[in-house]
Amino acid sequence: MSESVAAVPALTAPVSGLSVVMFCSVIDNFGDIGICWRLSRQLVAEHGCKVRLFVDDLASFVRICPEVAPTAIRQHIAGVDILHWQTAVPAQTLLEADELRTVQLCIEALACTVPADFLNALARANPQALWLNLEYLTAEDWASGCHGLPSPQAGIRLKKYFFFPGFTADVGGLLRESQVVASARHLQQHAAARAAAWRQLGLTLPAPDCRVISVFAYSQAGIQSWLELLSADSRPNWVLVAEGALAQYLRAGYPDLQQQGLLQWGSLTLQILPFVPQPDYDVLLALCDLNFVRGEDSVIRAHWAGRPFIWQIYRQAEQAHLEKLDAFLTLMLADEPPALAAWWRQVHLVWEQEQNFAAFWPQLVDNFYEIQGLMLRWQHKLLAQQDLASNLVRFAQNRLIMSRNFS
Repeated sequence: MSESVAAVPALTAPVSGLSVVMFCSVIDNFGDIGICWRLSRQLVAEHGCKVRLFVDDLASFVRICPEVAPTAIRQHIAGVDILHWQTAVPAQTLLEADELRTVQLCIEALACTVPADFLNALARANPQALWLNLEYLTAEDWASGCHGLPSPQAGIRLKKYFFFPGFTADVGGLLRESQVVASARHLQQHAAARAAAWRQLGLTLPAPDCRVISVFAYSQAGIQSWLELLSADSRPNWVLVAEGALAQYLRAGYPDLQQQGLLQWGSLTLQILPFVPQPDYDVLLALCDLNFVRGEDSVIRAHWAGRPFIWQIYRQAEQAHLEKLDAFLTLMLADEPPALAAWWRQVHLVWEQEQNFAAFWPQLVDNFYEIQGLMLRWQHKLLAQQDLASNLVRFAQNRLIMSRNFS
């Protein structure tokens, strides 16, 4: 499937050089800052943009980017200007007047609220600037009808638009750097590269017959029954659990994890993995045989790793998240054999609702290569679409050109 990378359509016009400000409020679980940080870096590296990222919680940011200085008001990392967004400090005062005048695009990321004073200051400095509401990821049908729509705001002169990430060509696409898929395949196809990658992660190279599984999850009641199956397996299993609520739950149940972060139990090695920088997490997903992911950022990265993954979607009140999960699975499984599609849907629901996942494990193992094929076919469809950053830059430039032509 290597030809699918080259199949991504090229942009029809130059779209580089935008001056961007992005606002990110770190709510929980690092997903918001994870997405904003990836997008900021890609806008700089691949589209020549000038990006200033306003973040309200640098202490959380440092968990996924150790270079961040948690007390700095302003710093420059990976080509991105990072500014500490604080309630007591007007955001516009963190920029020089000349900087504010050059801003062409203000991105309000993932349901945060850009201060009205900043928006009004930007409107005075550059009345043609755009204001983009970058929404959360969804596969639901209604998103295509809302994507790109204007959203007039009382009292603010800037033009605001909705921008929806998604899995189809009629929305904004997914975060995907130009080399991420090729890099994952290189690791998977070259033993020397894999060995170097394990060393990069500070982990021991697994034995050739070891099944390696990453688990990034919210709560997961009854996970012990699955771990028992792995411990009694004829094949060695290495389960790497990302730091978080599930890791704390497992520590409480297994003293060795509490003391050493590592448990050896029959054929199972269970290990707690501290937060790693984002590029290292991408490497980990590519190295593992199976990935359990949660929320938005990690599920997108699991797609590009090209390995089977199970998604535990971010939970919402009144079970609204199950509709979102159903919409995603419907898209992913649309062209798959009905029996396989129904079974893989059930596996997701069992994991999401913390039911008896262990009962599905033997069949998952028996059908692993069939699931691997399913994942690669789905990845192939997505690679035929343009990525989020490219779509976003092209959308903004087209609106700016129209604004200049009609002003």
